[in-house]
Amino acid sequence: MINLTLCHLRCYTLTRPPERAILAGWHAVPPTLPEPAVNDIPLWAQLTILGVLILLSAFFSIAETSMMALNRYRLKTLIKQGKRGAILAGEMLNHTEKLLGMILIGNNLINAAASSLVTAIAISRFGNDDSVLFFATTLIAFLIIVFAEITPKVIGATFPERIALRLAFVLRPLARLFTPAVWFVNLFTGLLLRPFHIKTQNDDANRLSQEDLRVLVLENGQYIPKKHHSILLNLFELGEIAVHDVMIPRPQVEALNLNEPIEVITGELSTSYHNKLPVYEGEINNIVGILHVRKCLALLAEGPLTHQGLRDALNEAYFIPSSTPVLQQLQYFQENRQRMGVVVDEYGEMIGVVTLEDIIEEMIGEFTTSMPRGDSTLHWNPAGEVTVEGSIALRELNRRLGLDLPLVGPTTLNGLILEELQDIPEANLSLRIGDCAIEIVQVDHQAVKVVKLTRLTPHEGAAGALIP
Repeated sequence: MINLTLCHLRCYTLTRPPERAILAGWHAVPPTLPEPAVNDIPLWAQLTILGVLILLSAFFSIAETSMMALNRYRLKTLIKQGKRGAILAGEMLNHTEKLLGMILIGNNLINAAASSLVTAIAISRFGNDDSVLFFATTLIAFLIIVFAEITPKVIGATFPERIALRLAFVLRPLARLFTPAVWFVNLFTGLLLRPFHIKTQNDDANRLSQEDLRVLVLENGQYIPKKHHSILLNLFELGEIAVHDVMIPRPQVEALNLNEPIEVITGELSTSYHNKLPVYEGEINNIVGILHVRKCLALLAEGPLTHQGLRDALNEAYFIPSSTPVLQQLQYFQENRQRMGVVVDEYGEMIGVVTLEDIIEEMIGEFTTSMPRGDSTLHWNPAGEVTVEGSIALRELNRRLGLDLPLVGPTTLNGLILEELQDIPEANLSLRIGDCAIEIVQVDHQAVKVVKLTRLTPHEGAAGALIP
């Protein structure tokens, strides 16, 4: 009994304050630190929690990428079709700052929790050591980068529509849950953005320019029928060209001279394949009107044709400045109920005519008519050669022969040759422009009359180079 009492006294003495223990001749024993609370949780449970945190982080990452990668125009189509997921996604994308705020807050909180958990597990299992902390930091960084960032974001960017429309049902209630936190964070974000005059809602960012639409059509041609694809591209080009690019040039215009004898005029009418002809007196710049050839049938029924009868049958000529944009001219034709106009330059001289059919051909390509064409054989022969007139339009050459001759400046092949040589050429002279060899076959006065084109491989061409 005495020994037990002494033992109890000694134990009591050890629990006394240190100064008393020293006075009593005993050394104080330092108190033992409590074990971390994480040790109370089994290791398998800790690893399970870590896996769930990484999955939640991956969820926010894939949600962010898929929502931001959604095609807004495709989304509008789905909204019009009544897709519930698309409607929810569209509503959240209308408030991008709130959506990103909710995703980033959730993602960062989860990543911070995962880092703390890995650090606590490492310390409890291997001790509080610098190498242990370094290993734990490296491990959690690897897990987050690979499994919670790169992999889910790649998947989200690859299948944005499929994923975003499904996650919208989960993100919508989360957005409401995070509303206070998002409001608090965005309060400071707005203060930071205000000095830079940055607006969180920018409607112009989702608008496409004409060039953006053109690139969109070019890159998605496989989803559009070939003919439709060609028409769309031609429409974009119409906005960049003027009337003088599509007109029939003056040397090729078929017109009637009222000063000619009536027999000559009757012969020209009988061989004409046009329904409308410009009519002039003496000199072609003196256009007095447009004649509907069908009206001549009524005149013939009344008796022989006369100059006065032709003059009375003329309609007023419709004049067009050569620099008028083609799309604008198409609208003018519609508003003025015209189908043909006389093109004049800045000095008022007639330089050609343009018809509604000419503009339509620029949009849909050439269509079959009963009028025989002098260039109906405009195609490469087996040797890769073709003979053309110098007055042919460059746009027609590019379209029908698949060439890439420059369209800035001259509009005809003759003009292009003269510009390249800076001189009036002689026959039997050749030059290269792009991937085409041009041989001058015939020169008439100051113009190139006939040209032979030879198709070259890309490495053989050199712009403007003379062929010896």
